[in-house]
Amino acid sequence: MFAVYADRFSQDDPISALQVGERPEPADVGVPDGWTTVTVKAASLNHHDLFSLRGVGLREEALPMILGCDAAGYDEDGNEVVVHAVISDPSWTGDETLDPRRSLLSERYQGTFADKVAVPRSNVVPKPASLSFEEAACLPTAWLTAYRMLFTRGGLHAGETVLVQGAGGGVATAAIVLGRAAGLRVLVTSRDEAKRARALELGAHEAFESGARLPVKVDAVIETVGRATWSHSIRSLRPGGRIITSGTTSGPQLDDAELTRIFFLQLSVIGSTMGTRDELAALVTMLDATGVRPLIDRTLPMTDAPAGFAAMLEGEQFGKIVFTR
Repeated sequence: MFAVYADRFSQDDPISALQVGERPEPADVGVPDGWTTVTVKAASLNHHDLFSLRGVGLREEALPMILGCDAAGYDEDGNEVVVHAVISDPSWTGDETLDPRRSLLSERYQGTFADKVAVPRSNVVPKPASLSFEEAACLPTAWLTAYRMLFTRGGLHAGETVLVQGAGGGVATAAIVLGRAAGLRVLVTSRDEAKRARALELGAHEAFESGARLPVKVDAVIETVGRATWSHSIRSLRPGGRIITSGTTSGPQLDDAELTRIFFLQLSVIGSTMGTRDELAALVTMLDATGVRPLIDRTLPMTDAPAGFAAMLEGEQFGKIVFTR
């Protein structure tokens, strides 16, 4: 079957490690009991896929590895489904993101950038007819991460003010749209004037240059950037506020962790990773009920995957990059 995969790593030139070609179908290598095979119609790109090409989170002995965490398609019975990317241990019960043995598709198990992908039966969620395959494929990583950050881990509710750092990325754009739909006051930052303008079109109430002093202190910050924005995030919080972090795209090594402000202002630093199958189902239902839709930057045939990877590497996208079959 056709697939987009990694057969080696490259820190300096990750796209050079990207391969497009033929790989065995799931049935050829064996599908475990309790798993199903999904025929992929659309899959979306994440920073995780670039990290994999650099060897982050992916072991060399697992190569060659089909990349991709997110997908929507047809299950073996012809039902339209969305694939949940978090694979927990079969013995695990409860929140699968807390399972120390959990992994994502494309880490231990072959990913979604292919004609077919095998996943546990419990990892498929019904796709409503109101969502296209391309829209549904945006949800399992970036949009689910934003949903969990805002509502499960962040505990945000209508009337509160949230700052979203780094408007433009998949999680950030999802947080803007979901936050506005849930009645939050949404502030955003970006170095790029055009991205600030797009964020306002998406529903952000105000947009600021990165690092700019805000007119108000916020209840919470959605932080996925890391080193470049951490200090600004902490300084933007009201006393008792919370920062919810799920990524460090600019690097994890902080110049100043702002510990004095954190303890003096009694701030909460909250980690968040991905989301559960139940949260994905709730997210899908929310979009079906509200008409809110993921922002898609561009749609490419999976055969043109290198162009999508290059756009993400250069930070050109605003929203999700989707591959179709």
